[in-house]
Amino acid sequence: MRRAVLMLALTGMLPASGSAHAQTYDPSYPVCMQIYGPVGYFDCRYGSLAQCRYLTVGRSASCVVNPYFSKKKPTPSRRSSAQLLAPDDQNSSAAARHPVA
Repeated sequence: MRRAVLMLALTGMLPASGSAHAQTYDPSYPVCMQIYGPVGYFDCRYGSLAQCRYLTVGRSASCVVNPYFSKKKPTPSRRSSAQLLAPDDQNSSAAARHPVA
């Protein structure tokens, strides 16, 4: 009984623990502000170094280039129409294009 009460109490405390952020840098922006202090963190929401530097005035912070920012958006892979057809369809379409005499 004691064990069940302990497990119930621990299970109730799980949602109160909060979520952890696994990634330090946001890959959506090219520049991050690194804030120093007892709880240091990176704030990645700046479009340029000039914009970030303007906002660091008077703060214990510096601006860094985001190493995870991707300049070009990934494009979805394209498949040819032959790859999208089922195996039986490939044989029939090949036969229709090249009839055997």
